[in-house]
Amino acid sequence: KLLLHYSKKTYSSMNKLTTRLAISIQKRSTYQKLPKLLQNYLLTPAGPLTIFFWAPAFKWALVIAGIADLARPVEKLSLTQSTALTATGFIWARYALVVIPKNWLLFTVNIFVGATGLLQVSRVYVHRQSLQQQQQQQQKS
Repeated sequence: KLLLHYSKKTYSSMNKLTTRLAISIQKRSTYQKLPKLLQNYLLTPAGPLTIFFWAPAFKWALVIAGIADLARPVEKLSLTQSTALTATGFIWARYALVVIPKNWLLFTVNIFVGATGLLQVSRVYVHRQSLQQQQQQQQKS
């Protein structure tokens, strides 16, 4: 009996292909040589053998792009794009805690996506406010 450390509810959340893949990995001798902690991690419902791991892993590219945009001039930032990133980041962060299995990696990456988007939105807002103040000062003088 393989995969005994999973409950029946977990089996239903894992698709058949993932279950077969996990069982075939457990049968291999290289898997048996791994530390028990690593064995358990490989076969978790949100582990590296599932989409629950790889989708958030690649989503870190959005965070890196958002951080790289900090070097861009504010005039070239898109308010709608930054607002969309902020909204999707925080919405999907909530979703990551609702799905089974809870996906903490997805939650973390979406918090960072939302935070970088919020930072860019605030940069655009502050820039536009300063432009309005400059225009008001020019009109007064």
